[in-house]
Amino acid sequence: MKLTFAAFLFFLACTTMVAQEYQVKQILIEGNKKTKTSFIKKLIKLKEGAVLDSVLLENDILKLRRLDGIAHATYRVNTNENDYTVTYEISENFTIIPSINLWTVNEGDVAYKIGLSDFNFLGRNITIGGFYQNNGFDGYGVNFRAPYLFSNKLGLEINHQNWTSREPLFFNNQTAQYKYSNKSFETLGTYEINFQNNLKLGINYFSEDFQYLEGATDPSVPRALKVKKWMLKANYEYNNVKYDYYFLSGIKNRTYLQFVTSENQFQNDFAIGWNDFFYYARVGEKGNWANRFRFGLASNEDTPFAPFSVDNNLNIRGVGNIIDRGTASLVFNTEYRHTLIEKGWFVLQGNAFVDAGTWRNPGGQLSDFWDSDNFRLFPGLGLRFIHKRIYNAIFRIDYGYGILNDDTRGIVFGIGQYF
Repeated sequence: MKLTFAAFLFFLACTTMVAQEYQVKQILIEGNKKTKTSFIKKLIKLKEGAVLDSVLLENDILKLRRLDGIAHATYRVNTNENDYTVTYEISENFTIIPSINLWTVNEGDVAYKIGLSDFNFLGRNITIGGFYQNNGFDGYGVNFRAPYLFSNKLGLEINHQNWTSREPLFFNNQTAQYKYSNKSFETLGTYEINFQNNLKLGINYFSEDFQYLEGATDPSVPRALKVKKWMLKANYEYNNVKYDYYFLSGIKNRTYLQFVTSENQFQNDFAIGWNDFFYYARVGEKGNWANRFRFGLASNEDTPFAPFSVDNNLNIRGVGNIIDRGTASLVFNTEYRHTLIEKGWFVLQGNAFVDAGTWRNPGGQLSDFWDSDNFRLFPGLGLRFIHKRIYNAIFRIDYGYGILNDDTRGIVFGIGQYF
């Protein structure tokens, strides 16, 4: 009997201690117009009836700031007599974004790409959009991305692309120009392991068509090649970056693994993988230092169809449009971004950068990395025109200047930060 009474007193004491930890009575969402309140409440970890947890609050804010539809988010806590009211204050992005890109192609012809995307479709962080491109050939693409379609962790991506372009192939120290067409259908399942770790797994079915246009020829390189392929994909991301509008701080790592299979005597089954490591740091009130290091490896076939390319828009600003290909790559990009003007929604940034990279030749050795003929070094300057209230509304202009191997120089335009 005494034991039973003692147990009762212990239970009563524990209950009293828990009761003294004030609970969250109400969670309010303010400032959201397009983003659904129910969607936000599904994503955040803090729940009504739970004990107030400052760590959950901070993580919720970081997660909300990563959403395409949200420019900024903060919270406030009001203390009632015996509980709390937590309010999440949302500042939204405008997310229905048209895109127009212009650039020059062969013999000075002007190419263009126009598109339209909604990055917060139905107010649930769903991206749906498409584009049409003409670079001498017609091309288009449509995409659907819903990372929280099935739950607050499980989502889906579907992409279709019909792309045609003029592509150089390199063999025997010579160059040939081909008309390259790629028609693909892709499905990816996405899973958010936790706040910082995400995984994508999927399959891509595509056909490639190479048609010779001009340049060097070789009996071992076909003038026409059409092949259907399957690609298995796995992408993993660790993201510990803090977002404060256009300022970034922290680290991020992305790993991409792919296996491609086909029935084709000129292209064997091959595997490819690369890793991108990002480091961002705030420098005072107006500065941001950004870095990207990429290391990639692929099956080392001696073929002009090598998967890694040296290109303005991918890795080395100012180098030119696909000037070389390889079966492995090392690339390092670093730049300092400094806010020159900030007036309301408008921001003008200046940046100074250095892009460096080297490649393994198709069928070559890893020692090719140290071959001076393969190394590229391009410092340069650029400008960023930023709209703080429109998703990814960063128009960039960079001028890169090669300082080795009689390299070229040139201006590179784009949407969004380079990395």
